[in-house]
Amino acid sequence: MARKILVAVDEGEESAYALSWCLKNLMVTHPNSKDTLVLLYAKPPQAVYIPMDSTGYLFTSDIITTMERYSNHVARSAMDKAQHICKDFHHQVTVEMVVEYGDPRDVICEVAEKLKVDFLVMGSHGYGLIKRAFIGSVSNHCARNVKCPVLVVKKPKSNDVHR
Repeated sequence: MARKILVAVDEGEESAYALSWCLKNLMVTHPNSKDTLVLLYAKPPQAVYIPMDSTGYLFTSDIITTMERYSNHVARSAMDKAQHICKDFHHQVTVEMVVEYGDPRDVICEVAEKLKVDFLVMGSHGYGLIKRAFIGSVSNHCARNVKCPVLVVKKPKSNDVHR
């Protein structure tokens, strides 16, 4: 039976580790597998800038265009890195790539629902209680709101010899 597995990726090492873990542990199947791995990058929406901010700084169209170009570059780099990890995997894997605009919490939940994925895999940044209280946890939000099973993969600390 074919599965569709959604992996949320960003530019961090945590999502790269989660993707590698997913490939090694969930995608190890027989050669005729019809499983699909969907790589999702949630691109933050472009901020709305008024021509002059409160400090008197003038945002020209060139600056805004440069900021958008940089945002596109970050998205491409994250997806290229994820695609490279998939290519290094020794089994043939069908990979789809999706880039959506919006808050990662909402984007991941919406895409999981829209694509009717069987499984969601995410990395954990390992924020402490205080930091998580202020900025929130994307993985916690998704685990509470997505209808499919969610696997949060925590990258071991560099001194952890168990992996």
